[in-house]
Amino acid sequence: MITLRRLSGTVFALNSDLIERVDSTPDTVVTLVDGKKYVVTDTLEEVIDAVRYYRGEVLALSSYIEVEPRRQQPRLGTVSEHPAAHLTRIDRAES
Repeated sequence: MITLRRLSGTVFALNSDLIERVDSTPDTVVTLVDGKKYVVTDTLEEVIDAVRYYRGEVLALSSYIEVEPRRQQPRLGTVSEHPAAHLTRIDRAES
C-alpha cells in the first residue's frame, strides 16, 4: 500500500497493484483498473516513486522471511494403480 494525499488534505492508503495509470492534467489523477479515479496533490513523479519504493521494500523484506521448505505430499496414486483399494459391492439380498 502507498499513501497519497487528497486535494482536501486527507491522507489515504492505496493498493498500488490496482493502479492502471497516473495522469498529470495538471492535477494528478490516479486511475484504478476498475475505473475509479483519485485526484491527489502528489505529483506524477511522487506517485511513481512511492510505487517503486513500496515494491522494492516488498522484495527486500521477502529475503528476510524464513520459510520452511515445502514438504512434498505423499503420492497416493489412483485406484487402477492399487487394485486392493477397489470398492466391492455388498449385495444386501445375500445377507
